[in-house]
Order: sequence, then structure tokens, then C-alpha cells
Amino acid sequence: MSFAALDLNSTDVVLIVDDVPDNLAVLHDALDESGYTVLLATNGVDALTRAEQAKPDIVLLDALMPGMDGFEVARRLKANPATAAIPIVFMTGLTDTEHVLAGFGAGGVDYVTKPIRPREVLARIAAHLGSARAQRQARNALDAFGHATLVVHERNGKRLWQTALARRLMTQYFPDAPEVATPPELMAWVARESLRRRAGADPLTLTIARGAHRLNFTLHPMDADPGDPASHEGEWLLVMREESETALLQALAQSFPTLTARESEVLYWVIQGKTNRDIGDILGTSPRTVHKHLEHVFEKLGVETRTAAAGLALTRVRGGRGEGG
Repeated sequence: MSFAALDLNSTDVVLIVDDVPDNLAVLHDALDESGYTVLLATNGVDALTRAEQAKPDIVLLDALMPGMDGFEVARRLKANPATAAIPIVFMTGLTDTEHVLAGFGAGGVDYVTKPIRPREVLARIAAHLGSARAQRQARNALDAFGHATLVVHERNGKRLWQTALARRLMTQYFPDAPEVATPPELMAWVARESLRRRAGADPLTLTIARGAHRLNFTLHPMDADPGDPASHEGEWLLVMREESETALLQALAQSFPTLTARESEVLYWVIQGKTNRDIGDILGTSPRTVHKHLEHVFEKLGVETRTAAAGLALTRVRGGRGEGG
């Protein structure tokens, strides 16, 4: 089948994966009559290829197939950033708890039992497509406002979903980390911060530096669904914002035009929490000289402390750059 010949934007696209032709025929006819674009695969390898090429809106996946079973197909779909966000509904004749759990553990969002009841399948598809569409719109909106966002599970470190901007930044700052896993150094901070947040402490920010660029992380709890208080348990929302040393220095110079270039540099490092000795080492000068520069900074900003100077500078810079800066 040529995917180029399909108008995949005109209707929701459903990929059905089953090695039994009769099952494919029943589902194909029901979905086609309901206005869906239907793609078919009879084995795991073909399923992965079709999903990669066509990016279906949802996958109906047979759990037990010869060769690569549905659980492995699901794991591979979730491990691929291009297909990780696609909801997967398992089709199975197995209702034992262990098989149901295996389906959810592999990344499925739901399951239906065989023999297939087309009306039930249509209802499940409609519900999950609506949820997936809302999540996709939310991710796009977050990226549009510069809020790179991902959701992680604190026990296994798995990225449950992430915006496109979050994926790009994580790849840039953690190039050796798998694209569906959270780097250990980040998960260690999530573990510490989640304990603090549950204890009612104020949120702290984690900063990861890579050369002249820094990535700031803040942690937020996921709200439970009203009908399911246990939903999203152990899940945390990570919001990232990238800052550049060069961009911030330029913003400081624009916000405080009376500062000299060296005074802007000193103020920049004060914002980063550096001591006078630290700043002297960085700028290749003495702590005493840094102190003199800092006195001039305080006078020009009309403040008396390092904390006040840093707070005023950040407020002025963020106000001048806007939330997307």
C-alpha cells in the first residue's frame, strides 16, 4: 500500500494488527463504514513499518501473534520517538490478570477481548482518540509558549509523554540517554524533589549546564482525574526552560544600559549564585576587584544586597524578554 496515495490528514487513521484475516475483515469493514482510514498489518514487523511511515492516530494490536508478539510490538512503538505518543489498544482472548498487566506494562492504554464486538471497539477508539487529540494540542501549545514539557514516572524513570521541544532539548543536553528514558542524574533530582514537594516544601529548580547554555527544570505534580483519584500516581510533570549565557548578558546590558560590560558580567555571575572569589576566578581578576565592581552595580541598580540585585535583574530581564525569552 502506498501511504503517499492516502490523505492521512482528512480522517483519523487506525492501524489494525492481527494475523487472522477474518478479524481484520470484520474490523476493517466496521471502521471503514464509520469514516476512519484503515491500515492493516498481519505481523509485528509490518506493523512497525506501517506505524513509522503513516503515523496512525491509534493502533489496534493483537496480543498473541507468531514471531513478534503484540507486547513486543508495543514496546518498540513506545521506544521510538516517532510513534511513542500513539495510543495502543490491545485485542486479546486472554483475560488473565497477568496478560492484562503485560499489555499495560508494554504501553497499552486499553484492551478489548475476543471475539471482537465492533461497537465496543468503535466506542473505545473514539474515547482514546479524543484523549490523544487533547494531549497533542496541549503539547503543541506548551511548545508554542516555550514551555518544553515531559511527564516521567518516579519509579521507573520512563518518559510517559513529551513535547517535541522537550525531546529536542533532552537529546541536546543528554545525548547518551535513550529517548524514552530519563537520565539518572535527572531522576535522582526528581526523587529528592518529589519527597520535598510531598512534605510541603517550596519548589527548587535544577540547572544542567552545557557550555554557555543551561537547561532549568521545575517539577510539578500531575493532577488526578476526578473519577479516578489514583490516576497519575507517581507521575511528575517536568517543565524545562533553556537559557544562554550570551543571551542573558545581552539582556542585562539592554535592561541596565548604565552598567559597563564588566559590571554586567559580574551581575550575571551574581545571578548564578557565585561568590566574589568564584567570579574572580572566572573573570581572571581578584575578589577585591569584583567587590569594587559589585559596589558600582549596587549603586546603579539602587539596591544594597546581592539577593536584591539578582532579583531586580531577573525581574527586569524577564519582563523585557517576555515569557518566551
